[in-house]
This record gives sequence, C-alpha cells and structure tokens, in this order.
Amino acid sequence: MLEGKARVEDTDMPARMQEAATSAASRALDLFDVADCRAIAGHIKAEFDKRYGVGWQCVVGANFGCFFTHTSGTFIYFSLERLSFLLFKAAAAAAIAAS
Repeated sequence: MLEGKARVEDTDMPARMQEAATSAASRALDLFDVADCRAIAGHIKAEFDKRYGVGWQCVVGANFGCFFTHTSGTFIYFSLERLSFLLFKAAAAAAIAAS
C-alpha cells in the first residue's frame, strides 16, 4: 500500500464517496505502473461504475486540463504521489439541455 496521503484539491462529493475515490486510486497505483495512467484511470472508473452505477469518467496524469459538466455530488479532483486524479459522473444529456 502507498504511504502517501491523497490531497483533495476540489470536490462536491460526500465524504464517504471521497474516501472511496482516494482508496480506489491507491489500489490502482498498487496494481499498475505509475506511468500507465490509462490503466489506472480505467481501474478507478470500473470500480465506481460497479459501486455507484455507470457513467463515471476518470482522468489521471501529471499535467492535464479539462472542461466538463458533471452530476451534482459526483466530482472530485485530488493528487496522490505525483499524479492528479479527476473523477466525476457525467451529467445526463437531458439535464444539460434543460439548463
């Protein structure tokens, strides 16, 4: 297990879900090479899809930008080790059209 602690930069997730996200990231880093960001992101996404329903998106890397719309209460951006993690559940198309 990693000894580093995740540093949450921004979130609107409930505390228990935040803990699940950082734990999933820690497990993924134990399973995959730190350079394999795609596999790490895929593992976290699959874990959240299974636990909280489909529609999760995950981005992992050392340097990235993004712009997205998410379902309220499902967003977290945090760092662990030298990587940053962005995890969110995509907003439904109908909800976007209504805004």
